[in-house]
Amino acid sequence: MDINHSFYQLTPDTILNSLESLGYEPTGRFYPLNSVENRVYDIETSNSGRIVVKFYRPGKWTREEILEEHGFLQELISEEIPVLTPIAIEGKTLFEWSGIFFAIWPLRNGRIVEEISGTDLERVGALLGRIHAVGKRTGSIHRPILDIPSYGLKSLNFILDKHLIPNSNLAERYKTTALRSFEIFESLVKEYQIPFQRIHGDCHKGNLLVSQEGYSILDFDDFLTGPIVQDFWMLLPLGESDRRNDLFQFLQGYTMFADFDESWLQLVEPLRIIRYIHYAAWIAKRWEDPSFPLLFPHFGTEEFWLKETIDLESAKKDLEEQSLDIKSNQADSEPEMTNKDFFWDWEN
Repeated sequence: MDINHSFYQLTPDTILNSLESLGYEPTGRFYPLNSVENRVYDIETSNSGRIVVKFYRPGKWTREEILEEHGFLQELISEEIPVLTPIAIEGKTLFEWSGIFFAIWPLRNGRIVEEISGTDLERVGALLGRIHAVGKRTGSIHRPILDIPSYGLKSLNFILDKHLIPNSNLAERYKTTALRSFEIFESLVKEYQIPFQRIHGDCHKGNLLVSQEGYSILDFDDFLTGPIVQDFWMLLPLGESDRRNDLFQFLQGYTMFADFDESWLQLVEPLRIIRYIHYAAWIAKRWEDPSFPLLFPHFGTEEFWLKETIDLESAKKDLEEQSLDIKSNQADSEPEMTNKDFFWDWEN
């Protein structure tokens, strides 16, 4: 049987058998948890209480990439940073059943955060600052890099090569907008020499848990090397001018543990655009998974791609206006800089 089909059709027997192979004694009570990329279950056992088992989507990560995620989590927990680490059995944290990787995790009770405000902003900022301080210590060997060639262009090329956008004029608009946004991203990274380091990568409020012990950040599946503000904009509404004070409070906590330069915030809009494109390609790549057409019923329609293109064009316009404002301010305060152009072949 095809390994992807096995993943789509994971049965209770398969799940419970995989746990029994590790010495667990499931009672038979288990609950699917909210996860689209992986298959995750809350399972009751008679010898270890309730645990969580995560089956990793085949083909998304190699064994080395998953183990590097587990290693990063161990680094964080060794610094008493509140993250979840996989349970080790005989020194191993990653297992395999019917060709599918899986790991066992402790159950963490708490609630998902809907809004971060007041003093919580400083607490969350401090938590993320501690994570980034550890992430900066060393580089990643196997995890992806959030750059244009490997993150932006691969997604764009997939969309264009598969002719996912049904209208050719719309496809051209989408491509033109994406490439211009990629160019601005690269020029900003080069001009301000914005550092890349190990980051969470998918740090939205759905991965932030609060309990009596305080805040913790979950799900490091998408941990990668990238600019730190990737983890900022998904948590905070940075584009809203009336939330400037929220950013100030957040940074009050963050900068107690990690460095920050305000020029790095210029990457927020291009990162948002890259996310739009990457997310659309991600859905398309998962379309054979029976759950995806149910979750995204309008995906692939001309109406869907028209909205995506308009959103990209609007974001790109804001980005270009931001870039013009910055250059105008620079012209008023310092000599014009040259040799800022950055070229790459988007076909490769």
